[in-house]
Amino acid sequence: MKSAAHGRRDWFLYVLECTGGTLYTGISTDVARRFEQHRNGKGARYTRARPPLRVLASFQFDSQSQALKAEIAFKKLRPLDKRKCCEDASIAIAEAREHYGDAATP
Repeated sequence: MKSAAHGRRDWFLYVLECTGGTLYTGISTDVARRFEQHRNGKGARYTRARPPLRVLASFQFDSQSQALKAEIAFKKLRPLDKRKCCEDASIAIAEAREHYGDAATP
C-alpha cells in the first residue's frame, strides 16, 4: 500500500499458519498477493512443502528495512511466543475496531 506522504510503500511482516501447525514468517508490500503465491506453490520452498492455511497476523512498517529487522527478531522467538504475539495483535485490532469502527483496520 502506498503512503500519501512521499509515495513510499508500506511493508508488512506476515505470519502464516501452515499445514501441520507450523508457522512461516516473511515480509511483503502486499500480504494478500503473497499469501496467494504461497498457496499456489509460487512462494518459499518451506510453504511448497507445508502449504499455508491462513494469515495468522500481519504487522505494518514504514520501510523494508524496518520490516526485515522485525522479521529477524520475530524468527528468533519460540513458537509459543510467536503465537502469543499474533494473538495479542489480533486482540488489539479487534479492540480498535470496537472503539473506532472499521476505519481502525490496518
